[in-house]
Amino acid sequence: MSTPAAVGRLAARAASGAVRVFLVLAALFWLLPTLGLLISSFLSPTDLNTGGWWQALTAPSKLTVTNYARLLTNETITGSLLNTVAIAVPATLLVLVLGSLAGYAFAWLEFPGRDWLFLVVVGLLVVPVQVALIPVSQLFGAIGLFETTAGVVLFHTAFGLPFAVFLLRNFFAEIPRELLEAARLDGAGELRLFARVVLPLGAPAIASLGIFQFLWVWNDMLVALVFADSAHPPVTVALQQQVRQFGNNIDVLAPGAFLSMVVPLVVFFAFQRQFVTGVMAGAVK
Repeated sequence: MSTPAAVGRLAARAASGAVRVFLVLAALFWLLPTLGLLISSFLSPTDLNTGGWWQALTAPSKLTVTNYARLLTNETITGSLLNTVAIAVPATLLVLVLGSLAGYAFAWLEFPGRDWLFLVVVGLLVVPVQVALIPVSQLFGAIGLFETTAGVVLFHTAFGLPFAVFLLRNFFAEIPRELLEAARLDGAGELRLFARVVLPLGAPAIASLGIFQFLWVWNDMLVALVFADSAHPPVTVALQQQVRQFGNNIDVLAPGAFLSMVVPLVVFFAFQRQFVTGVMAGAVK
Protein backbone atom coordinates (compact mmCIF):
# COMPACT_ATOMS: atom_id res chain seq x y z
CA MET A 1 0.00 0.00 0.00
CA SER A 2 1.49 3.30 -1.04
CA THR A 3 1.86 6.09 1.48
CA PRO A 4 -0.24 8.66 -0.43
CA ALA A 5 -3.09 6.14 -0.75
CA ALA A 6 -2.95 5.33 2.98
CA VAL A 7 -2.96 9.03 3.85
CA GLY A 8 -5.92 9.56 1.57
CA ARG A 9 -7.88 6.76 3.20
CA LEU A 10 -7.09 8.06 6.68
CA ALA A 11 -8.21 11.55 5.64
CA ALA A 12 -11.43 10.13 4.19
CA ARG A 13 -12.14 8.19 7.38
CA ALA A 14 -11.41 11.25 9.53
CA ALA A 15 -13.71 13.37 7.37
CA SER A 16 -16.43 10.71 7.59
CA GLY A 17 -16.02 10.55 11.37
CA ALA A 18 -16.21 14.33 11.65
CA VAL A 19 -19.40 14.36 9.60
CA ARG A 20 -20.95 11.71 11.83
CA VAL A 21 -20.03 13.62 14.97
CA PHE A 22 -21.50 16.79 13.51
CA LEU A 23 -24.74 14.99 12.56
CA VAL A 24 -25.05 13.48 16.04
CA LEU A 25 -24.50 16.86 17.68
CA ALA A 26 -27.01 18.48 15.32
CA ALA A 27 -29.57 15.78 16.12
CA LEU A 28 -29.04 16.23 19.87
CA PHE A 29 -29.38 20.00 19.53
CA TRP A 30 -32.57 19.55 17.49
CA LEU A 31 -33.99 17.16 20.10
CA LEU A 32 -33.10 19.42 23.06
CA PRO A 33 -36.50 21.23 23.14
CA THR A 34 -38.26 17.86 22.99
CA LEU A 35 -36.17 16.61 25.90
CA GLY A 36 -36.95 19.77 27.84
CA LEU A 37 -40.67 19.37 27.20
CA LEU A 38 -40.54 15.72 28.26
CA ILE A 39 -38.78 16.50 31.53
CA SER A 40 -41.06 19.48 32.19
CA SER A 41 -44.08 17.21 31.86
CA PHE A 42 -42.79 15.21 34.83
CA LEU A 43 -42.07 18.24 37.07
CA SER A 44 -44.54 19.89 39.39
CA PRO A 45 -45.57 23.51 38.72
CA THR A 46 -43.74 24.61 41.87
CA ASP A 47 -40.45 23.09 40.72
CA LEU A 48 -40.86 24.60 37.25
CA ASN A 49 -41.50 28.04 38.71
CA THR A 50 -38.42 27.88 40.93
CA GLY A 51 -36.05 26.59 38.23
CA GLY A 52 -35.74 25.23 34.71
CA TRP A 53 -36.32 21.69 33.51
CA TRP A 54 -32.59 20.95 33.71
CA GLN A 55 -32.81 20.80 37.53
CA ALA A 56 -34.20 17.27 37.11
CA LEU A 57 -30.82 16.16 35.72
CA THR A 58 -29.23 16.72 39.13
CA ALA A 59 -32.32 16.00 41.24
CA PRO A 60 -34.26 13.18 39.54
CA SER A 61 -36.32 12.69 42.69
CA LYS A 62 -38.36 15.73 41.63
CA LEU A 63 -39.82 13.82 38.68
CA THR A 64 -43.43 12.75 39.20
CA VAL A 65 -46.27 11.27 37.15
CA THR A 66 -48.86 13.47 38.84
CA ASN A 67 -49.15 15.72 35.79
CA TYR A 68 -50.14 12.79 33.57
CA ALA A 69 -52.62 11.59 36.18
CA ARG A 70 -54.25 15.04 36.10
CA LEU A 71 -54.15 15.05 32.31
CA LEU A 72 -56.12 11.82 32.13
CA THR A 73 -58.83 13.45 34.24
CA ASN A 74 -58.93 16.55 32.02
CA GLU A 75 -61.78 15.77 29.63
CA THR A 76 -60.91 18.72 27.41
CA ILE A 77 -57.43 17.44 26.56
CA THR A 78 -58.28 13.74 26.36
CA GLY A 79 -61.34 14.46 24.24
CA SER A 80 -59.33 16.75 21.97
CA LEU A 81 -56.85 13.95 21.25
CA LEU A 82 -59.71 11.75 20.06
CA ASN A 83 -61.12 14.64 18.02
CA THR A 84 -57.73 15.12 16.36
CA VAL A 85 -57.61 11.44 15.44
CA ALA A 86 -61.15 11.71 14.03
CA ILE A 87 -59.94 14.55 11.79
CA ALA A 88 -56.42 13.43 10.83
CA VAL A 89 -57.17 9.82 9.89
CA PRO A 90 -60.08 10.46 7.46
CA ALA A 91 -58.34 13.49 5.94
CA THR A 92 -55.24 11.40 5.30
CA LEU A 93 -57.07 8.38 3.91
CA LEU A 94 -59.24 10.49 1.60
CA VAL A 95 -56.21 12.29 0.20
CA LEU A 96 -54.38 8.99 -0.37
CA VAL A 97 -57.32 7.29 -2.09
CA LEU A 98 -58.46 10.20 -4.24
CA GLY A 99 -54.90 11.36 -4.97
CA SER A 100 -53.86 7.85 -6.07
CA LEU A 101 -56.84 7.47 -8.39
CA ALA A 102 -56.39 10.93 -9.88
CA GLY A 103 -52.62 10.48 -10.20
CA TYR A 104 -53.11 7.24 -12.13
CA ALA A 105 -55.73 8.86 -14.36
CA PHE A 106 -53.48 11.80 -15.21
CA ALA A 107 -50.52 9.51 -15.81
CA TRP A 108 -51.99 6.71 -17.93
CA LEU A 109 -55.56 7.44 -18.99
CA GLU A 110 -56.44 9.43 -22.09
CA PHE A 111 -59.35 11.85 -21.78
CA PRO A 112 -60.16 15.28 -23.25
CA GLY A 113 -58.45 18.21 -21.55
CA ARG A 114 -56.17 16.03 -19.44
CA ASP A 115 -53.08 18.23 -19.74
CA TRP A 116 -54.99 21.46 -19.16
CA LEU A 117 -56.74 20.01 -16.14
CA PHE A 118 -53.41 18.88 -14.73
CA LEU A 119 -52.09 22.43 -15.17
CA VAL A 120 -55.05 23.64 -13.11
CA VAL A 121 -54.13 21.15 -10.39
CA VAL A 122 -50.53 22.38 -10.43
CA GLY A 123 -51.76 25.96 -10.21
CA LEU A 124 -53.78 25.12 -7.10
CA LEU A 125 -50.51 24.29 -5.33
CA VAL A 126 -49.72 27.99 -4.97
CA VAL A 127 -53.10 28.93 -3.47
CA PRO A 128 -52.57 29.70 0.24
CA VAL A 129 -54.94 28.35 2.84
CA GLN A 130 -55.63 31.83 4.21
CA VAL A 131 -57.26 32.92 0.94
CA ALA A 132 -59.99 30.29 1.24
CA LEU A 133 -60.90 30.75 4.90
CA ILE A 134 -63.65 33.36 4.45
CA PRO A 135 -65.36 32.00 1.30
CA VAL A 136 -65.23 28.40 2.54
CA SER A 137 -66.58 29.53 5.91
CA GLN A 138 -69.54 31.13 4.15
CA LEU A 139 -70.06 27.99 2.06
CA PHE A 140 -69.89 25.66 5.04
CA GLY A 141 -72.24 27.91 6.99
CA ALA A 142 -74.77 27.76 4.15
CA ILE A 143 -74.70 23.95 3.89
CA GLY A 144 -74.39 23.23 7.62
CA LEU A 145 -70.78 22.08 7.77
CA PHE A 146 -69.36 24.99 9.74
CA GLU A 147 -67.94 23.96 13.14
CA THR A 148 -68.20 20.26 12.30
CA THR A 149 -65.58 17.53 12.05
CA ALA A 150 -66.71 16.75 8.51
CA GLY A 151 -66.06 20.35 7.49
CA VAL A 152 -62.50 20.28 8.82
CA VAL A 153 -61.85 16.93 7.09
CA LEU A 154 -63.19 18.24 3.77
CA PHE A 155 -61.08 21.39 3.99
CA HIS A 156 -57.88 19.45 4.68
CA THR A 157 -58.74 16.98 1.93
CA ALA A 158 -59.35 19.72 -0.62
CA PHE A 159 -56.06 21.47 0.12
CA GLY A 160 -54.10 18.23 0.33
CA LEU A 161 -55.27 16.84 -3.00
CA PRO A 162 -53.35 19.15 -5.39
CA PHE A 163 -49.99 18.16 -3.94
CA ALA A 164 -51.07 14.51 -3.76
CA VAL A 165 -52.14 14.43 -7.39
CA PHE A 166 -48.99 16.23 -8.53
CA LEU A 167 -46.68 13.92 -6.56
CA LEU A 168 -48.36 10.63 -7.42
CA ARG A 169 -48.94 11.48 -11.07
CA ASN A 170 -45.22 12.13 -11.55
CA PHE A 171 -44.36 8.93 -9.69
CA PHE A 172 -46.85 6.75 -11.57
CA ALA A 173 -45.73 8.18 -14.89
CA GLU A 174 -42.31 6.60 -14.36
CA ILE A 175 -43.76 3.07 -14.30
CA PRO A 176 -42.60 1.23 -17.46
CA ARG A 177 -45.32 1.25 -20.10
CA GLU A 178 -44.39 -2.30 -21.09
CA LEU A 179 -45.40 -3.55 -17.64
CA LEU A 180 -48.85 -1.99 -17.91
CA GLU A 181 -49.33 -3.21 -21.47
CA ALA A 182 -48.41 -6.75 -20.42
CA ALA A 183 -51.03 -6.61 -17.68
CA ARG A 184 -53.64 -5.36 -20.14
CA LEU A 185 -52.80 -8.18 -22.54
CA ASP A 186 -53.42 -10.63 -19.69
CA GLY A 187 -56.95 -9.26 -19.42
CA ALA A 188 -56.54 -6.85 -16.51
CA GLY A 189 -58.98 -3.95 -16.48
CA GLU A 190 -58.06 -0.47 -15.32
CA LEU A 191 -59.20 -0.97 -11.73
CA ARG A 192 -57.45 -4.32 -11.45
CA LEU A 193 -54.35 -2.88 -13.09
CA PHE A 194 -54.41 0.00 -10.63
CA ALA A 195 -54.86 -2.26 -7.60
CA ARG A 196 -52.50 -5.10 -8.57
CA VAL A 197 -49.69 -3.26 -10.39
CA VAL A 198 -49.70 0.48 -9.81
CA LEU A 199 -50.44 0.57 -6.09
CA PRO A 200 -47.71 -1.94 -5.07
CA LEU A 201 -45.14 -0.09 -7.18
CA GLY A 202 -46.28 3.28 -5.83
CA ALA A 203 -46.43 2.20 -2.18
CA PRO A 204 -43.27 4.14 -1.15
CA ALA A 205 -44.58 7.40 -2.65
CA ILE A 206 -48.03 6.84 -1.15
CA ALA A 207 -46.51 6.17 2.28
CA SER A 208 -44.43 9.35 2.05
CA LEU A 209 -47.49 11.33 1.07
CA GLY A 210 -49.48 9.81 3.93
CA ILE A 211 -46.84 10.86 6.45
CA PHE A 212 -46.76 14.43 5.13
CA GLN A 213 -50.55 14.72 5.09
CA PHE A 214 -51.02 13.22 8.55
CA LEU A 215 -48.38 15.47 10.12
CA TRP A 216 -49.83 18.55 8.44
CA VAL A 217 -53.38 17.81 9.62
CA TRP A 218 -52.34 16.71 13.13
CA ASN A 219 -50.24 19.84 13.76
CA ASP A 220 -52.67 22.28 12.14
CA MET A 221 -54.23 24.94 14.32
CA LEU A 222 -55.40 27.64 11.87
CA VAL A 223 -57.98 25.53 10.03
CA ALA A 224 -59.11 23.87 13.25
CA LEU A 225 -59.42 27.22 14.98
CA VAL A 226 -61.73 28.49 12.21
CA PHE A 227 -63.78 25.44 11.22
CA ALA A 228 -63.73 23.00 14.16
CA ASP A 229 -66.46 22.81 16.77
CA SER A 230 -65.40 25.10 19.60
CA ALA A 231 -67.02 22.75 22.11
CA HIS A 232 -65.07 19.74 20.79
CA PRO A 233 -61.77 21.16 19.46
CA PRO A 234 -58.70 19.21 18.30
CA VAL A 235 -55.67 19.08 20.55
CA THR A 236 -53.88 22.12 19.10
CA VAL A 237 -56.88 24.37 19.76
CA ALA A 238 -57.51 22.77 23.15
CA LEU A 239 -53.95 23.52 24.27
CA GLN A 240 -54.28 27.07 22.99
CA GLN A 241 -57.46 27.49 25.02
CA GLN A 242 -55.67 26.21 28.10
CA VAL A 243 -53.01 28.88 27.64
CA ARG A 244 -55.65 31.59 27.29
CA GLN A 245 -57.81 30.51 30.21
CA PHE A 246 -55.22 29.10 32.61
CA GLY A 247 -51.91 30.80 31.97
CA ASN A 248 -50.11 28.91 34.77
CA ASN A 249 -51.65 25.52 34.04
CA ILE A 250 -48.27 24.08 33.10
CA ASP A 251 -49.06 20.73 34.73
CA VAL A 252 -51.64 20.17 31.96
CA LEU A 253 -49.94 22.01 29.12
CA ALA A 254 -46.59 20.22 29.28
CA PRO A 255 -47.84 16.61 29.24
CA GLY A 256 -50.61 17.51 26.78
CA ALA A 257 -48.15 19.11 24.38
CA PHE A 258 -45.80 16.16 24.67
CA LEU A 259 -48.55 13.62 23.99
CA SER A 260 -49.69 15.63 20.96
CA MET A 261 -46.11 15.49 19.68
CA VAL A 262 -45.57 11.80 20.38
CA VAL A 263 -48.24 10.61 17.94
CA PRO A 264 -46.63 12.19 14.82
CA LEU A 265 -43.24 10.86 15.92
CA VAL A 266 -44.63 7.34 16.25
CA VAL A 267 -46.24 7.58 12.82
CA PHE A 268 -43.03 8.84 11.25
CA PHE A 269 -40.78 6.18 12.77
CA ALA A 270 -43.32 3.43 12.02
CA PHE A 271 -43.21 4.30 8.31
CA GLN A 272 -39.65 5.57 8.20
CA ARG A 273 -38.44 2.91 5.77
CA GLN A 274 -41.26 3.60 3.29
CA PHE A 275 -40.71 7.33 3.67
CA VAL A 276 -37.00 7.13 2.87
CA THR A 277 -37.64 4.77 -0.04
CA GLY A 278 -40.26 7.09 -1.49
CA VAL A 279 -38.06 10.17 -1.14
CA MET A 280 -35.06 8.44 -2.67
CA ALA A 281 -37.11 7.05 -5.53
CA GLY A 282 -38.54 10.47 -6.24
CA ALA A 283 -35.05 11.99 -6.19
CA VAL A 284 -33.71 9.40 -8.63
CA LYS A 285 -36.65 9.76 -10.99
